[in-house]
Amino acid sequence: MEYTSGAASWQKVLRRAAAALLPRRARQRRPGWSIGVPLIAAAAGLLFTTTATTAGGTSLREDRRPQLTQLIEDRREEVAASEAKAARLRAEVEDQTAALAGADGPIKTERDRAAASRQAAGFTALTGSGVTVELNDADRRPDQPLPKGASNDDLVVHQGDVQAVVNALWAGGAEAMSIMNVRVLSTSAVRCVGNTLLLHGRVYSPPFKIVAIGDPAELQRALAASEGVRVFKEVADHYQLGYVERVSTVTVPAFEDSTALQSATVPR
Repeated sequence: MEYTSGAASWQKVLRRAAAALLPRRARQRRPGWSIGVPLIAAAAGLLFTTTATTAGGTSLREDRRPQLTQLIEDRREEVAASEAKAARLRAEVEDQTAALAGADGPIKTERDRAAASRQAAGFTALTGSGVTVELNDADRRPDQPLPKGASNDDLVVHQGDVQAVVNALWAGGAEAMSIMNVRVLSTSAVRCVGNTLLLHGRVYSPPFKIVAIGDPAELQRALAASEGVRVFKEVADHYQLGYVERVSTVTVPAFEDSTALQSATVPR
């Protein structure tokens, strides 16, 4: 034990007494970031591992539009090949039916009855006086600003616009009709995907050309009386969309798509 005397001794005693009276400091806590950093590092490692597994050796940010374009082109070629095969098989069936009709009376009778209905059913091409209507998107450059108060939807042709023209032409007594040189019947559905037209499984881009055979005066009168056509004409004038209507001698091709009905309802 060490003994001291004098002022230095009393100062040391006082310091020890004061230290004894002061509250003891709690054990120093570890700052929050020292715990958070390992957790963040672990989460980042998990994220990197998941990304590498998902990518599978490829770039996740790679522009895959060329792959999508090629896929669409491949599917179009497959559809074209299937359509050609179907046409060839139909021709073979027709040839064999014609050969049997020469020696089988009932087959010949039914074949003649079906042939008499082909024109009314739309399976023969027709030529005559009629009306052609063309609908087109607004002629606008990508860098050109939109008209005041307009959106991109205001500058393209929509499904309802095409349907309005088609319904008006049917109401005007059209005997035959085609859209984009494809024969349409009363069972044909007109659908739009974006600013493209989907018709009988094929996609078409504007301008959309609709041709109808019938009395030109009646067809034009029906177009003028259609509320949907009138609204589109007003919008076309305001936003510079395309609407062309002309009378001439037109040709409508034969219907070449599937004739199988998916459903039917008896009118009451």
